[in-house]
Amino acid sequence: MSEDDINTEEYPTEIHEYLAAFEKSLGSVDEMLKTMMSVSRSELLQKLEPLEQAKLDLVSVYTLNSMFWVYLATQGINPKEHPVKQELERIRTYMNKVREIADKKKASKLDKGAASRFVRNALWEPNAEKEHASKTPAKGKKRK
Repeated sequence: MSEDDINTEEYPTEIHEYLAAFEKSLGSVDEMLKTMMSVSRSELLQKLEPLEQAKLDLVSVYTLNSMFWVYLATQGINPKEHPVKQELERIRTYMNKVREIADKKKASKLDKGAASRFVRNALWEPNAEKEHASKTPAKGKKRK
Protein backbone atom coordinates (compact mmCIF):
# COMPACT_ATOMS: atom_id res chain seq x y z
CA MET A 1 0.00 0.00 0.00
CA SER A 2 1.26 3.45 -0.82
CA GLU A 3 1.03 6.42 1.50
CA ASP A 4 -1.68 7.95 -0.73
CA ASP A 5 -3.85 4.86 -0.24
CA ILE A 6 -3.45 5.07 3.52
CA ASN A 7 -4.42 8.76 3.61
CA THR A 8 -7.46 8.37 1.36
CA GLU A 9 -8.87 5.23 2.95
CA GLU A 10 -10.73 5.34 6.21
CA TYR A 11 -9.93 2.38 8.46
CA PRO A 12 -8.56 1.92 11.96
CA THR A 13 -4.79 2.29 12.10
CA GLU A 14 -4.55 -0.76 14.38
CA ILE A 15 -5.25 -3.06 11.45
CA HIS A 16 -2.69 -1.49 9.10
CA GLU A 17 -0.10 -4.23 9.76
CA TYR A 18 -2.70 -6.92 9.16
CA LEU A 19 -3.77 -5.31 5.89
CA ALA A 20 -0.15 -5.00 4.75
CA ALA A 21 0.46 -8.68 5.53
CA PHE A 22 -2.75 -9.61 3.73
CA GLU A 23 -1.70 -7.62 0.66
CA LYS A 24 1.69 -9.34 0.68
CA SER A 25 -0.02 -12.74 0.92
CA LEU A 26 -2.29 -11.87 -1.99
CA GLY A 27 0.79 -10.96 -4.02
CA SER A 28 2.31 -14.36 -3.24
CA VAL A 29 -0.90 -16.15 -4.23
CA ASP A 30 -1.08 -14.15 -7.45
CA GLU A 31 2.53 -15.04 -8.28
CA MET A 32 1.90 -18.75 -7.63
CA LEU A 33 -1.23 -18.74 -9.76
CA LYS A 34 0.63 -17.09 -12.64
CA THR A 35 3.32 -19.76 -12.37
CA MET A 36 0.76 -22.56 -12.37
CA MET A 37 -1.20 -21.04 -15.24
CA SER A 38 1.94 -20.66 -17.39
CA VAL A 39 2.04 -24.44 -17.95
CA SER A 40 -0.93 -26.27 -19.42
CA ARG A 41 -2.63 -28.65 -17.03
CA SER A 42 -2.33 -31.66 -19.33
CA GLU A 43 1.38 -30.96 -19.83
CA LEU A 44 1.89 -30.71 -16.08
CA LEU A 45 -0.07 -33.88 -15.32
CA GLN A 46 1.92 -35.89 -17.88
CA LYS A 47 5.11 -35.13 -15.98
CA LEU A 48 3.73 -36.31 -12.64
CA GLU A 49 3.11 -39.74 -11.17
CA PRO A 50 -0.51 -40.59 -10.26
CA LEU A 51 0.05 -39.90 -6.56
CA GLU A 52 1.59 -36.52 -7.36
CA GLN A 53 -1.33 -35.79 -9.70
CA ALA A 54 -3.76 -36.48 -6.86
CA LYS A 55 -1.79 -34.18 -4.55
CA LEU A 56 -1.84 -31.40 -7.13
CA ASP A 57 -5.57 -31.76 -7.70
CA LEU A 58 -6.30 -31.75 -3.97
CA VAL A 59 -4.12 -28.73 -3.28
CA SER A 60 -5.72 -26.88 -6.19
CA VAL A 61 -9.29 -27.56 -5.09
CA TYR A 62 -8.46 -26.85 -1.45
CA THR A 63 -6.89 -23.52 -2.40
CA LEU A 64 -9.88 -22.57 -4.53
CA ASN A 65 -12.33 -23.40 -1.75
CA SER A 66 -10.20 -21.56 0.81
CA MET A 67 -10.21 -18.48 -1.38
CA PHE A 68 -13.99 -18.75 -1.64
CA TRP A 69 -14.11 -18.99 2.17
CA VAL A 70 -12.19 -15.71 2.37
CA TYR A 71 -14.49 -14.15 -0.23
CA LEU A 72 -17.55 -15.12 1.80
CA ALA A 73 -16.00 -13.61 4.91
CA THR A 74 -15.30 -10.35 3.07
CA GLN A 75 -18.93 -10.23 1.96
CA GLY A 76 -20.19 -10.54 5.53
CA ILE A 77 -21.35 -14.14 5.12
CA ASN A 78 -20.35 -16.58 7.84
CA PRO A 79 -18.44 -19.32 5.95
CA LYS A 80 -18.87 -21.72 8.89
CA GLU A 81 -22.57 -21.89 8.05
CA HIS A 82 -21.99 -22.25 4.30
CA PRO A 83 -21.60 -25.58 2.41
CA VAL A 84 -18.01 -24.60 1.62
CA LYS A 85 -17.11 -25.74 5.15
CA GLN A 86 -18.26 -29.32 4.44
CA GLU A 87 -16.41 -29.23 1.12
CA LEU A 88 -13.17 -28.22 2.81
CA GLU A 89 -13.61 -31.01 5.37
CA ARG A 90 -14.24 -33.52 2.58
CA ILE A 91 -11.10 -32.39 0.77
CA ARG A 92 -9.09 -32.67 4.00
CA THR A 93 -10.16 -36.30 4.43
CA TYR A 94 -8.94 -37.08 0.91
CA MET A 95 -5.69 -35.25 1.62
CA ASN A 96 -5.21 -37.43 4.69
CA LYS A 97 -5.86 -40.56 2.62
CA VAL A 98 -3.28 -39.49 0.04
CA ARG A 99 -0.82 -38.73 2.85
CA GLU A 100 -1.35 -42.24 4.28
CA ILE A 101 -0.73 -43.77 0.86
CA ALA A 102 2.44 -41.71 0.45
CA ASP A 103 3.63 -42.72 3.92
CA LYS A 104 3.04 -46.40 3.16
CA LYS A 105 4.97 -46.00 -0.07
CA LYS A 106 7.88 -44.43 1.81
CA ALA A 107 7.87 -47.11 4.53
CA SER A 108 10.65 -49.62 4.23
CA LYS A 109 9.76 -52.97 2.78
CA LEU A 110 10.50 -56.17 4.68
CA ASP A 111 12.98 -58.42 2.94
CA LYS A 112 11.79 -61.79 4.20
CA GLY A 113 14.92 -63.62 3.08
CA ALA A 114 17.24 -61.22 4.87
CA ALA A 115 15.06 -61.24 7.97
CA SER A 116 15.05 -65.03 8.15
CA ARG A 117 18.85 -65.19 7.70
CA PHE A 118 19.28 -62.58 10.41
CA VAL A 119 17.05 -64.48 12.84
CA ARG A 120 18.63 -67.83 11.97
CA ASN A 121 22.16 -66.51 12.54
CA ALA A 122 21.20 -64.65 15.70
CA LEU A 123 19.70 -67.71 17.40
CA TRP A 124 21.89 -69.99 19.43
CA GLU A 125 21.93 -73.57 18.27
CA PRO A 126 23.51 -76.08 20.71
CA ASN A 127 24.29 -78.66 17.99
CA ALA A 128 26.05 -76.14 15.83
CA GLU A 129 28.24 -75.07 18.75
CA LYS A 130 29.36 -78.68 19.42
CA GLU A 131 30.19 -79.18 15.75
CA HIS A 132 32.10 -75.90 15.68
CA ALA A 133 34.09 -76.90 18.81
CA SER A 134 35.02 -80.32 17.41
CA LYS A 135 36.23 -78.87 14.09
CA THR A 136 38.60 -76.34 15.61
CA PRO A 137 41.69 -77.66 17.35
CA ALA A 138 42.06 -76.79 20.97
CA LYS A 139 44.58 -74.12 21.69
CA GLY A 140 47.05 -75.02 24.28
CA LYS A 141 50.25 -76.96 24.77
CA LYS A 142 51.13 -79.60 22.32
CA ARG A 143 51.86 -83.03 23.74
CA LYS A 144 55.00 -84.80 22.82
